[in-house]
Amino acid sequence: MAKTPATSAKTTAAPKKPAARKPAASKAAPKTAAAGSEAKEKFAKAIEEAKAGVQALTSQAQDKAGEYRQKATTQSEALLGDAKEYGVQAKEKAAELAREGKSKASEAISGLGQIVADSATTIDEKLGAKYGDYARTAARTMQEGAAKLEAKDLGELGTDAKEFVKKSPGLAVGIAAVAGFFFARMFRGSSNNDS
Repeated sequence: MAKTPATSAKTTAAPKKPAARKPAASKAAPKTAAAGSEAKEKFAKAIEEAKAGVQALTSQAQDKAGEYRQKATTQSEALLGDAKEYGVQAKEKAAELAREGKSKASEAISGLGQIVADSATTIDEKLGAKYGDYARTAARTMQEGAAKLEAKDLGELGTDAKEFVKKSPGLAVGIAAVAGFFFARMFRGSSNNDS
């Protein structure tokens, strides 16, 4: 049979190269063992560094927490001190306003008594001596009440007011209503005069 060119190419193929040799297992084992122990050492060192870092961060966090706690305590003490100071100032201001109110009320009652006393002679002429005497008695009572009011301190006034309200609640409400009306008229009149 005749050979075709395709078959002749198969027979003239180049010879194969021998396969590369692998190093012997005994030589590779020491290198792998050395590399493994080196990796273990690096890993252990990394873990120790991480533990040290965690401890350092924990210590820093505790220090910061202590600083913040100290600042908060200091600030709360300062705020508490400020609140106490404001409370004292408020008490002083309230006592001052109460003293001023007592003084103004005493002056108003005394002034009203003086007006009634001054108009007693007119009442004598227009309505009779009997009604003029009522006006004089009322004026004297108002002026005595104003003097008593001025002489008492605020604690005594508070106690007296409580006892009066307990004894005569209806009368206390009526007096409060009349006094409120009187003061409203007085302040409204003074504000109209100012403008």
